[in-house]
Amino acid sequence: MSESKYPVQGAKRPPIPHIVAPIDETPVKAVDAVQIKAKKSNLWLDAWRDMRVRPMFWVSAIIILLVALVSLFPTLFTQIDPRACALTNSNGASSADHPLGFNKQGCDVYSRIIYGAPTSVTVGLIVVAITFVFGTVVGAISGFFGGMVDTVLSRVGDIFFSIPYILAAVVVMSVMSDYRNPLVIAFAIGGFSWPITARIVRSEILRVRNADFVMAAESLGLSRVSTLVRHVLPNALAPAIVVTTLSLSSAIVAEATLSFLGVGLPPGSFISWGNDISAAQLSLRTDPMPLIYPSLALTVTVLGFILLGEVVRDALDPKARARR
Repeated sequence: MSESKYPVQGAKRPPIPHIVAPIDETPVKAVDAVQIKAKKSNLWLDAWRDMRVRPMFWVSAIIILLVALVSLFPTLFTQIDPRACALTNSNGASSADHPLGFNKQGCDVYSRIIYGAPTSVTVGLIVVAITFVFGTVVGAISGFFGGMVDTVLSRVGDIFFSIPYILAAVVVMSVMSDYRNPLVIAFAIGGFSWPITARIVRSEILRVRNADFVMAAESLGLSRVSTLVRHVLPNALAPAIVVTTLSLSSAIVAEATLSFLGVGLPPGSFISWGNDISAAQLSLRTDPMPLIYPSLALTVTVLGFILLGEVVRDALDPKARARR
C-alpha cells in the first residue's frame, strides 16, 4: 500500500522556513515615519499659496494698495487745494504744477481726482459692511433653521431682490435730499443689495448643515445657535467673501452713478469722481480730458477690486485650482 499524501493526524509537521529580508533593504522607516515637517494645510492656507503665485493677484494688490494710500493720505500725492478754483484757469492746459490741467470751473483736475478717492472708497466700504453683515445673518438663519423662518426670510429677500438697487437708491436719495452724505448714500445702496449675499450664504448653509461634524456637535449637546455660529457658518463664508470682494467695485460704481445723476453727494460739500464726471460732460466735445481722467481713475479702481475678486474666487474653489 502506498503512503498517503495526507499527514497522519497528530504527526509532527516539518517547520515552515521564515525568510526575512535584511533591514537595510526594507525601508520601513520611510514608510512608517511621521511627517512632522509637512506643511500645514487648510482652505485659507491653500488659497493663499495659490494666490501668491498668480500675477493677477499682485496686479490687483498694487492697484488696491495705491488706492488705499491715496484715500488715507491724499496730502502725500498733492498739496493743491481741490476747491481752489479760478475761472481764469478754465480748461487750462497741463503744466509742471498741474499735470492734468484744469476743468471748466478752473479747478485742478489732478487734485480733485486724489481727493475724490476717499469719498468713493468710504461709500464702497460702508456698503460692503452692510451687505456682508445683514446678508450673512439673514442667509444663515434662513438656511440653517428652515421651515417657516426660511419661507418668510426668503420671500422678503425675493421682494428686495426684485427691486433694482440703483433705482431704489435714486428714490431714497431724492426723498432724503436734505441729508445727502456718505452714510446715507451707503445705506441707500446697501439696503437693497444685501439679498445677493443672503442667497449665496443660504445655499452654502444648506450644503454644510448636513455634514457629519454638524451632527457630531449636536450630539455632544451643543445648542443649534452655537452649532451655527461655531461650526456651520465658518465653513460657509468662503463664497460670501468672494461676493463681498466683487460687490465693493459695484458699490463704488453705484456711488459714482448716483452722483452723476445729481442725486448723490452734493458737489459743494463733497468731492466725488461722479460729480466731476457729471460736471465735465457739458464740455465733452471741446475739452474731453476733465471727463476722461476721473473716468480712468474710477475704471482702474473698479478693475483692481474685480481682479482681486476673481483671484479669490478661484483660490477658494478647489475644483478651479485643480483645473489650472
